[in-house]
Amino acid sequence: MKQTLLRVGTTYIPVSNVKLSSEWYVNLLGAELSYKDEDKAILNFANQSIFLVRSKENQSLNFYDIYGEERFSITFEVDGLNALEAIHKDFTEKQIRVGEIEDRGHPGRNFIFYDLDGNKFDVWSELSPVFKEKYVTSQ
Repeated sequence: MKQTLLRVGTTYIPVSNVKLSSEWYVNLLGAELSYKDEDKAILNFANQSIFLVRSKENQSLNFYDIYGEERFSITFEVDGLNALEAIHKDFTEKQIRVGEIEDRGHPGRNFIFYDLDGNKFDVWSELSPVFKEKYVTSQ
């Protein structure tokens, strides 16, 4: 029997202050806190477990591509352009650092946002068809 990886279960995000960062994720992004100590917080968020791990200063998930452009390593999905525009407006009102909604030449639209430590994330308006089929109920 052929085995395959089924899903990403946990993502680890470096943060400088676990208490402040966990409050930010809970209060601004709606994450659910399931555990916290001095060195880590475990959040339930976006259908997976997110660990905020206390790290040295100036650590982030971000990386630079061959052209020197800073890249994000995580893209969150929302269900459609209206949902993308609504969450962009919500993030802006909450004073989360966000970029403009962009057309990147593929289906849907995107924008980026940053957490307290400068971890850069992407939001895309196209929800995965497989996820949508399995987990999103009709309204």
